[in-house]
Amino acid sequence: MKKSENGMTLIELLTTLAVIAILSAIAVNSYSAYGLRANRSEGRSAIMRIQAAEEKYFLQNNTYTTDFTDAPPVGLGQGSATTANGYYTITVTANAGGTIATSYLVTATAANGQTKDTAACQTFSIDDQGNKLPLDSTGCWR
Repeated sequence: MKKSENGMTLIELLTTLAVIAILSAIAVNSYSAYGLRANRSEGRSAIMRIQAAEEKYFLQNNTYTTDFTDAPPVGLGQGSATTANGYYTITVTANAGGTIATSYLVTATAANGQTKDTAACQTFSIDDQGNKLPLDSTGCWR
């Protein structure tokens, strides 16, 4: 009589480990990309909040301001130049060809770990006319 053997061969075990390693690598990359996409909301919400504060400031003072950190009436009172988790650095400047009295451009630039995001989505900006960059066709604003 032949004795039945139970268990796995070394080749079966190595094949199983290789499949698990490949699936894990795919999952980690997908998760990293998802995290970067999720962090974009921090930069977008920061510049939208500053845009609303700029419009309120303009209604009260008939001018825009680059001072978004100091409390009103001097500035916008919107906190520091970095977002809450430090993924973006915020700047406010006069829009190209204008002065801060009549126009502004709010920009969020990727910082720290967010610099691993796609090149098109590393900088968000919005101006006094509501023009957004990058364009919606890039998918960065979703």
